[in-house]
Amino acid sequence: MSSNIEKVVCVTGASGFIASWIVKFLLQRGYTVRATVRNPANHEKVDHLLKLDGAKERLHLYKADLLEEGSFDSAFEGCYGVFHTASRVQFVVNDPQRWYALSKTLAEDAARKFLDEQDIKLVVINPAMTIGPLLQQEMNGSSSSILKLINGSETFPNFSFGWVNVKDVADAHVQAYESDSASGRYCLVERVAHFSEIVKILGQMYPTLKIADKCEDDEPFMPTFQVSKEKAKSLGIEFISLEESLKVTVECLKEKKLVEL
Repeated sequence: MSSNIEKVVCVTGASGFIASWIVKFLLQRGYTVRATVRNPANHEKVDHLLKLDGAKERLHLYKADLLEEGSFDSAFEGCYGVFHTASRVQFVVNDPQRWYALSKTLAEDAARKFLDEQDIKLVVINPAMTIGPLLQQEMNGSSSSILKLINGSETFPNFSFGWVNVKDVADAHVQAYESDSASGRYCLVERVAHFSEIVKILGQMYPTLKIADKCEDDEPFMPTFQVSKEKAKSLGIEFISLEESLKVTVECLKEKKLVEL
């Protein structure tokens, strides 16, 4: 992609964990990025974006909210592509992660129907539990799950998840956008692991930390499962290992003074 218009893209929910890395990688590759956020004047939410290399010249913040119809129109006008990562959930529930996943599923279904009708190409990136270094100041859900394990919790959840590094997720978004052959859905999983394996890895890396050492219930451990990496690798993704992802997550939490090692 070489023309100026093809280099103008929009990233929704740009202040979020994954979206911030997408913005960073796009700026590194010379794109002009229109970044939508709910409040561009909220410095705690957007300052990390404004400090990115290339932001002064090619990053433009737009105010937009998923609950306000038409609020994205000005950000989208004249863009060649959109990276839609925003997800707004306003439920008070016992399992917010489940509602977040549902909101993403419903958004994908709605986008596919609309874009099919408009003959616009849609490529879907479905990442597993995403960890790694945070660019934003605010803690996100997946990073919080790691923080709890090393910050005083005595138990770990009886869950098995796929795990992936945020840099791989952001890279996959950009690679899929730039590939003419990219199509359909890409599941991003470096490894599937139960939380018992996560705490074991963390314990070996940080033997002096008090890490959760027992399961939250007495039920059999949730089984793991298999996810193929082949389609994701067709984008050129070479997955960062789970061990490395956990290490950089903890080091980032340390740097932000959220945990003492």
